[in-house]
Amino acid sequence: MNTRNKHQHHDYDVKIKELTEEINEKGYINDLHKIMALLAEIENIQSLASYQSELFSMLAKSQKFLHGEDSLYETWLREAVRSDANNKRANELLASSGWKKYSEVFSVIEFPLIRETDNRTAKKKVAEEYIYLCGKYMERIMEQRSKLEESLKQANNHVEDGTIKNYKAAITLLSEASEELTELLQAAKEYEESISGVFHTATHFNDMKEHLDRVMKVKKQWNALFQTSMDVLTQPKDALAELQSMIGLAEVKNRMNEYYRFLQYQNKRKELGLQIRDELSLNMVLTGNPGTGKTTIARLLAKIYYELGVLPREEVIEVDRSQLVGSFIGQTEERVQNAVEKSLGGVLFIDEAYSLKREGQSGNDYGQTVIDTLVSLMSNQKYAGKFAVILAGYPDETRQFLQANPGLRSRFPQSNHFQLPDYTTEELLQLAEGMARDNDYLMTKDAKMELEMRIEAEKVDETFGNARTVRSIVNDAIFKRGARTDLDENPILHYTSLTGEDFRRNELKPTISPGEKLGLLVGLDEIKKEVQAIIAFVEMQQLRRNYGLQAVPIQSHTVFTGNPGTGKTTVAKIYSELLKETGLLKRGHMIVAGRSDFVGEYVGQTAIKTKKKIREALGGVLFIDEAYSLFSKSENDFGKEVIDTLVEEMTKHNENLVVVLAGYSKEMNRLLESNPGLRSRFRKFIHFPDYTAEELLQIIENYAVQYQYKLEDQAISWLNEYLTNHLVKGNGRFATSLVDEAIQEQAMRIMNKSIENNSQNLTILMTEDLRKAAEKIGKSEM
Repeated sequence: MNTRNKHQHHDYDVKIKELTEEINEKGYINDLHKIMALLAEIENIQSLASYQSELFSMLAKSQKFLHGEDSLYETWLREAVRSDANNKRANELLASSGWKKYSEVFSVIEFPLIRETDNRTAKKKVAEEYIYLCGKYMERIMEQRSKLEESLKQANNHVEDGTIKNYKAAITLLSEASEELTELLQAAKEYEESISGVFHTATHFNDMKEHLDRVMKVKKQWNALFQTSMDVLTQPKDALAELQSMIGLAEVKNRMNEYYRFLQYQNKRKELGLQIRDELSLNMVLTGNPGTGKTTIARLLAKIYYELGVLPREEVIEVDRSQLVGSFIGQTEERVQNAVEKSLGGVLFIDEAYSLKREGQSGNDYGQTVIDTLVSLMSNQKYAGKFAVILAGYPDETRQFLQANPGLRSRFPQSNHFQLPDYTTEELLQLAEGMARDNDYLMTKDAKMELEMRIEAEKVDETFGNARTVRSIVNDAIFKRGARTDLDENPILHYTSLTGEDFRRNELKPTISPGEKLGLLVGLDEIKKEVQAIIAFVEMQQLRRNYGLQAVPIQSHTVFTGNPGTGKTTVAKIYSELLKETGLLKRGHMIVAGRSDFVGEYVGQTAIKTKKKIREALGGVLFIDEAYSLFSKSENDFGKEVIDTLVEEMTKHNENLVVVLAGYSKEMNRLLESNPGLRSRFRKFIHFPDYTAEELLQIIENYAVQYQYKLEDQAISWLNEYLTNHLVKGNGRFATSLVDEAIQEQAMRIMNKSIENNSQNLTILMTEDLRKAAEKIGKSEM
């Protein structure tokens, strides 16, 4: 062995020694990533097979300790023995696991009932069956005894005395069973012969009974041996135990525990004969974002009701709007009644219940009919108290839905409202590891890091799917792992581990960066400097956070002032992309909105519309054009409600939302002065000046080039003079409108002439095209 190999082996000896000390002390390795990282380093090095075997045996033992002897445990164990047949730990585990496989040896040994009072034909049939079964079972017993003896030879050098003792006890019991089956067979034959003769006595019948009892006694001893030597079989969990085993949901667990104990308390009072005039309502409201466990909790509630005898069934009938609302008169009532009747004795679970009451629904929408029918049936003596209703949905929408329906609200007391919070990132990572493990995968350390970044990128608004989103990401990672694995090269880790590469999102990079886009804009030199300064500040704070330094709160909300067409919307779009590039924004999109997108027609509608628009913009920029139009001195104007809601939501969503207000300078100042809270959230003011004649000319030329047009030299001279001597309105909008009109004028000019052999004229905009276009625009502005 050369010096390099000796040094390499020494390094692995040290690392494996550390792991061995941990597993000997605790019985398992807490951080399986350590083992997997080492295995990934040495998986293709043939000379390190013994190291591989040792690491796989540690994985197997840890898996057994943490999650039981599942298929992943068996895979690790096989791989450990394959790499080194003499691995002590692997052979110990194999012997221990092998021992447990014999527990079912006696499960098939059963004999039919024999009765002395049966007629001769029935007795003969039973005797013949005993003879057949004894031969069959004796063959099985001998086969299993042979295997046990072979396993004992292998186990002798690898397991502790207790397991050896169990092996020997099992072999002894199989020997006893074999002897008793031999005696039973002989007794059955003699019994069958006596039945065939003229006379027969009860002696042979009693012999059969005696030997059968001894066989069953051995079977009982066998089961007792395995019950004491094996881990206790997992008992079915009760509803509370299932809830406690779920990740997160601390407040829900406490509340459910209280609810469970109260139901037990009520049951005890009933047993004592005490009067309960007002029964506790079984109807529940579960609110939370997607993937927070509403359906799971509903099923556990049903199980609790059943376990406590409150309801006779634990079945949950799950329905939504599409299954309840009919398309013609009478169908809806029938559907609701059918759903209620199916759920009698159990639970009716209505998901997204708020969708039954749609905003502005027409007379043809029967959602209200569902509500009315359900309230009626819940009050009907035939059904009342015989089933429970659980409503589920988004928090705000469900709350508004119940407030709008007093009859329904009264049947769901506030004490029965459960708010299921979003999972934390750490909890989602735990869920992901469980999901991967369910598919016989372990996640590497870099996989968890990459997944954490994916989760953070997805957690933008209320539509984030929590556990559903994580399951989708894990399944996608499994797909990627399978798609890129070479089947001809098959180290076991490629089939049982997920790495960072599997979780990495493949994003197409834009052909031109947002910074380059900003630089290509005509003019706006001061604006570019301002935006670059904001972005530099954001990047610096992100960098400070990465180094564990205190970061200054980032306030990216900005006010853009200036006349129409000065580039405010364009710069805002690039601004959103730049903020995404820094990592501050997760989506980097921009939602453009105006007064009509926020202001409603009646009290209460404005806040809902405003929150809905803000929700669309989360993770990006909300660009409010002509924002000053929200301000009005009229008492009946709902614009103030928009401003108040906006301030509240900006505080709530913090860095997950960037708002850009745009409009004329004076009007914007009046808007900001109308609400001190709004003023305090906008620290950056960027003014967009009107374009100069030279800048407008450049914009016109650039815009024309996009569509493969160019201006002739005379047209450029004429346009330069025109822009210098005329006060044009619209800035950049004027420039694009002028080119659009000039293109139409060129089309009219050329199509009235022959263009044969002169196709280059198709790309030229002449002076007369621009002059006519300018005249049209001038008239439209008069």
